[in-house]
Amino acid sequence: MNGRAARADGPLVRRRIMSLGPMLVLTFATGVVDAVGYLHLDQVFAGNMTGNVVILGMAAVNGTELRVLGPAVALASFLFGAAVAGRVLRTAAPGWSDRCTALLFGVGLALAVAAAGLSVIGADTTPELRASMAAVLTLAMGAQAATARHVAVKDITTVVVTSTLTGLAADSRLGAGRKQGAARRSAAVAFIILGAVAGALLSQAHVGLAVAAAALVVLGATGLGHASTRSSEYRTSGPNSPSSSSSATVSTRGRS
Repeated sequence: MNGRAARADGPLVRRRIMSLGPMLVLTFATGVVDAVGYLHLDQVFAGNMTGNVVILGMAAVNGTELRVLGPAVALASFLFGAAVAGRVLRTAAPGWSDRCTALLFGVGLALAVAAAGLSVIGADTTPELRASMAAVLTLAMGAQAATARHVAVKDITTVVVTSTLTGLAADSRLGAGRKQGAARRSAAVAFIILGAVAGALLSQAHVGLAVAAAALVVLGATGLGHASTRSSEYRTSGPNSPSSSSSATVSTRGRS
């Protein structure tokens, strides 16, 4: 990579570093929502689609008595949410952008709608209504996952930690001994565990309260990520930045 390309990539790398905190907070929110889905919505995973796919596979065997409606609806809703986010971000610049902010704000609103619905009907209702609530949660998680994929903070998908754990173990002292990214990966695992603990505890009081907390967390992370990106952009393109100084020099030379 030449010097010019490295300088061009510099702002993007800085924006992704600034996005690490918000992505970890979104990972915490996923832990909350997955705890609610598994404990109260017929063992549906809102963010971890591998679990739903495995449940559907096992349900195909006679005698397992596993529920199919919830995981099937959850999988379809997750894919739809991811597809919508992918369409919105199709022409967006790499890293966190205004479109990412808008999508994650929509994720927070969707979780707020689910929280309101669960507060009214509760989780002790018909399988159809539980599947509907799970669909809203997984729709939101699909959009969040696709947005996180676009932001592309290494090892932070915000919805699963399987690849994160793999990297953590493979690069550990017992593995390849590289030790790179250990803190970031460990933080992602810790945040989703803490989210699951918080979701389980809050849902004991009321399932709607747990989802409402997740909605607030997502909205807070969205505001933090947007503000951090704006701050990074100002430092990069502000009046005292190197790029601005070089532009001014070129302009002066052009007039001389």
